[in-house]
Amino acid sequence: MTRNGGKLVVDCLTALGARRAFGVPGESYLAVLDALPGSGIDFVNCRHEGGAAFMAAAHGKLTGQPGICMVTRGPGATNASIGVHTAMQDSAPMILLVGQIGTEMREREAFQEVNYRAVFGTMAKWVTEIDDIDRVPELLSRAWIMATAGRPGPVVVALPENMLMDQTDVRPSGGPVQVFRPAPAAESIEATKALLATAERPLIILGGAPWARAASEALQRFAEASDIPVVSSFRYQDQFDNNSPTFCGDAGVGMAAGVKALLRDADVILALGTRFGENMTDGYRLLQVPDPVQKIVHVHVSDAEIGKVYRPAIGIHACPERFARALESALVGPWGEWREAARSSYLNFIDQAPAQPGPVDMVTICAALRQRFETGDLVLTNGAGNFAVWSSRFFRFRPGMRLLAPQSGSMGYGLPAAVAAKLERPESTVICFAGDGDIQMTMMELATARQAGAAVIVIVVNNGTYGTIRAHQEREFPARVSGTELMNPDFAAIARACGMHGEQVNDTAAFGDAFDRAMASPTGAVLDLAVSKEALTPYRTLTQIRDGS
Repeated sequence: MTRNGGKLVVDCLTALGARRAFGVPGESYLAVLDALPGSGIDFVNCRHEGGAAFMAAAHGKLTGQPGICMVTRGPGATNASIGVHTAMQDSAPMILLVGQIGTEMREREAFQEVNYRAVFGTMAKWVTEIDDIDRVPELLSRAWIMATAGRPGPVVVALPENMLMDQTDVRPSGGPVQVFRPAPAAESIEATKALLATAERPLIILGGAPWARAASEALQRFAEASDIPVVSSFRYQDQFDNNSPTFCGDAGVGMAAGVKALLRDADVILALGTRFGENMTDGYRLLQVPDPVQKIVHVHVSDAEIGKVYRPAIGIHACPERFARALESALVGPWGEWREAARSSYLNFIDQAPAQPGPVDMVTICAALRQRFETGDLVLTNGAGNFAVWSSRFFRFRPGMRLLAPQSGSMGYGLPAAVAAKLERPESTVICFAGDGDIQMTMMELATARQAGAAVIVIVVNNGTYGTIRAHQEREFPARVSGTELMNPDFAAIARACGMHGEQVNDTAAFGDAFDRAMASPTGAVLDLAVSKEALTPYRTLTQIRDGS
């Protein structure tokens, strides 16, 4: 069968397992667009390439399979770069397909010409450009494997326009390649247990997503039987049952004092799938670089992460999930009080949070949502900002619940991530928490949600300021407000203009009925919550931050 390059690209993606792509159309890849109808790949027509790339990154994080993003050359690709960076820091598999100028125009600074290897070389796992149509099956298969194998991440593939129009009788690649992740050596399990047995204050940290349910449950059984506290790394608290008596919080931005104390005071740390980034180490201050006082057992699927920042007592190049399954028999140690104190600190952070000043109290709102979703299928998403504490720290994640949130601190991620999640899991309730500054980064994707039939619920925490920056501003330059005030549009009216339910909530008591109406809307909803600037953090008001109290 003879086909053009665009058709071959789509046929290869279909064979590899792609079922959805997110993108903005462009004339540089018309042949690909032409091949999509009837291919089995649903093209989600987005409003901005940054939103499309966020959706692809979120799809990868949710499913463990590459999220596919399609954009045009030049501005389309650079707009999408925020999603590539987010996927890299999230270790989320993603493939960005970029239409490219014809090969005959290269290095003339042709219209929208970009050197993608130069632009994305330090941002993605791999960048390539397919000049020869006959190599499409080879290089797309390699891109798929590269995105998912080892430490997952984004791959960028440029597709010259003339290559896409060329004809070939080369067959598409076969189905997806099954790549087994490395299993831990038996002696590494024994060495780990021997080291943990010597500990006075052991700690388990887990990261990476998605963990298979069986692996997370195996780790939970080991931790509970051994009485060892467990902490998740930044944005991964959904990967372990928060109702377990061993779960003690997450190590991330705005880290709770109790979690800081755990990391600082632990003498042996079993780290599974985490990268020891800046946020989970409080700016690399909780553990000494490069030789920490704490003895670390670092288990990671990528050998490049072991010893990257901290020299471990034991480094194990293995799949963290397979390692967790191999732990099996419990350890016995005098760790009950250590674990109980850590668990109490975690519970108290949520349960003892004070009432918040202002018309809408987010502590009360989150308590109501926690109760409502004790059972049921729930996906929470958020972008970046102080508001994210509500979705990340004031919910208790049960098995099956998911949190999609960017390790990169990308504002605007939450709404596109919610769209991707709802399309992948249509029976789930998908709630996006967004700040008023955050939502305006990708608010145009409300129209995408409506067109795609993704009935998401967006909760806008509207305090009229860039809250995170305002908090830093008040701490460093008290009462000198510069560049952080926001005059916002009517978010509820914008939602209604997109065909969704939109409602302003100006009182805590009104939230329950408003949320019921949001849940009942078949087209999705935006709830605009009036929150005071004073309520910048759960435990410190704006005035207290300003006064240094």
